[in-house]
Amino acid sequence: MKHKHIQILLVSVGTAVAGEFKINPFNGDIFRIGLGSSAFLLFLLLMRHLPYITTGIATGVVVLLFRTAIDLVAGDGMDITQIMGRHCSAMVYYIVFALGMRLIKSRLDTFHPLVLGGVAAIIDLISNEMELLTRLFVLGTASFHLNEWTFLMLIAMLRTYFTTGIYSSISVSQMRIVQKEQKRRIEQMLGFGSGLYGEVFYLKKSIDTLENVTLNSYDLYRSLKDEGHQLQSRQVLDITQQIHEVKKDSQRILAGLVKLVDREVTGDMPLSGILLFTVKSNTKYAEMLGKKIVFHHQITSDYTTANYIPLLTLLNNLTANAVEAIKEKGTVSLDVYEKGDLTVLTVTDSGQGVKARDRELLFEPGFTTKFDEEGVAATGIGLSHVRDIVEVFQGEITVSAAPYTGGALFQIIIPTVMLRKEE
Repeated sequence: MKHKHIQILLVSVGTAVAGEFKINPFNGDIFRIGLGSSAFLLFLLLMRHLPYITTGIATGVVVLLFRTAIDLVAGDGMDITQIMGRHCSAMVYYIVFALGMRLIKSRLDTFHPLVLGGVAAIIDLISNEMELLTRLFVLGTASFHLNEWTFLMLIAMLRTYFTTGIYSSISVSQMRIVQKEQKRRIEQMLGFGSGLYGEVFYLKKSIDTLENVTLNSYDLYRSLKDEGHQLQSRQVLDITQQIHEVKKDSQRILAGLVKLVDREVTGDMPLSGILLFTVKSNTKYAEMLGKKIVFHHQITSDYTTANYIPLLTLLNNLTANAVEAIKEKGTVSLDVYEKGDLTVLTVTDSGQGVKARDRELLFEPGFTTKFDEEGVAATGIGLSHVRDIVEVFQGEITVSAAPYTGGALFQIIIPTVMLRKEE
């Protein structure tokens, strides 16, 4: 509440100061056109969390006191009562203007900028009229002629449209910032979902393996028991129970991960979006490794798929491998196209390629041609992972020598019906 009161005070003072930048279109000081009304409208549009009526009253009082203080310092020969009577109409203007804006506050987001400018101009004109009526009652000044009212309406439209134009520009800038942040978060979510999908996939396989090991271990326990090997059978039973506990713990972890994936990653995505995200994320990966790699991508068939996370996992894995296969600089190409009722995805690099004798073993768990600086082999689980995911979608993956670059060409072929989202 204290913070809100400070904001109201800042609006009031800012409006009072802006109001001193003015012109007097009529003879004498009957009516002034200043930046105060424009500043006040902009404040109300940008700070909708403030109570409009309270803000209007506070602004009117501050404007009255501010102008009275200026006239007292200037020493025009009038006493404070005359000066306050001279400026009290300005206080009425801001109060009436705030009341009018309060009436449309709940609909501000529904107005087109042109409509908002017109409505604000009408509120401005009504507020000006109330200011002039107050001057008429307090000071006895004559009312305006028709041509003067027309001039006032023109001025009201000019300054309200000017203000709403500034407000629209600020809103567009804020929207762009929000969209940029949302895009960044979506990219983070896609990267997170892609990595998590792979972990969930292999955790499921591990649980299936544990289930089979548990059954085999229990069968071994019964066989040993039937043969009279009590000690050995008891040891095997203990091992079986431990394996079963590990399986249950893994199932609990899997359930939590599946819920997390379902919550974080939903919706659909076009193939072109999958391709662009893969290129962008691996461009950063190449930069992190200090490699100069040019990425090319081409798509001749684009459709929406609900299985974008598995596809991201596939392409990210293959593209990251392509980046790692290139020593210092080179090219990586990603292509997506349809061939009959099949969707074909290819990843081509200009690395050293895959030797013919290694191609048959490349997708087997544990096989690798990668070693770190200390000669320690990688796990080799990546490409076996890719093959398993492809098989889930009833597809196939092959590797061959790239025809022009001398590197490797990985080709994934999946039935389109397994990927395309029906409209």
